[in-house]
Amino acid sequence: MNIELHGKNALVGGASAGIGRATAIELARLGAQVTLVARTERTLQEAVAELDTSHGQQHRYLIADFDDSQILLAKIAELLRDQPVHILINNTGGPPGGPITEATPEAFLRAYHNHLICNQLLAQAVLPGMQAAGYGRIINIISTSVKEPIDNLGVSNTTRWAVASWAKTWANEVGRFGITVNNVLPGYTSTGRLHEIIEKRAAAGNTTLEAVQAQFQNQVPLRRFAEPAEVAAVVAFLASPAAGYVNGINLPVDGGRTRSL
Repeated sequence: MNIELHGKNALVGGASAGIGRATAIELARLGAQVTLVARTERTLQEAVAELDTSHGQQHRYLIADFDDSQILLAKIAELLRDQPVHILINNTGGPPGGPITEATPEAFLRAYHNHLICNQLLAQAVLPGMQAAGYGRIINIISTSVKEPIDNLGVSNTTRWAVASWAKTWANEVGRFGITVNNVLPGYTSTGRLHEIIEKRAAAGNTTLEAVQAQFQNQVPLRRFAEPAEVAAVVAFLASPAAGYVNGINLPVDGGRTRSL
């Protein structure tokens, strides 16, 4: 099975921590040259230092905030003057939690901008290079809420659905160029965002972190949270030549928690 990524350039969003960082590590291990994108230089520097360079790669990072798409695009344009991007990992922090009945229009607009609009801008920017190479992988890290809405994540649920539909439409249009577009749907994964959700649930319910964690884990047939590296392994497979005929899908990586097929 060919999962080698030698000679491929990857752009990974939200790469300073969690699933994004684990994905950058895995792509580099398979031979890709990786550009990491996040807001904080210190954590980006630490992440780049972890990446495998045994295949002669020269990894780099871009400091950018998805709240400012114009600066983000300018930095991506500068990157693309040096090299094409063959693998785009769309990944950014999820919207704040809360019931949809209390969500403001501004919360929806910000979430749509940071997830849907930035995905669109990045995909459009890297598309010519993918077409020229006859090889492209656009992989969006979204959520199992695409299949089952998650309680108290109203804005996130809504936005994730929009991204999934966007991705399916892109998959239909760019497949003829050798470009695939897929969504990875992490379940409960041991990241800062999950721990933040657990803390808020514990405070709201006047209970312990351990009790909330046990409640969450009991919803998963494997009875544990995923490690970011486990999600990253699935992302890396979809980025590889071996997954060349996998296109337009939503792939849960959730230990079986999602009840639907």
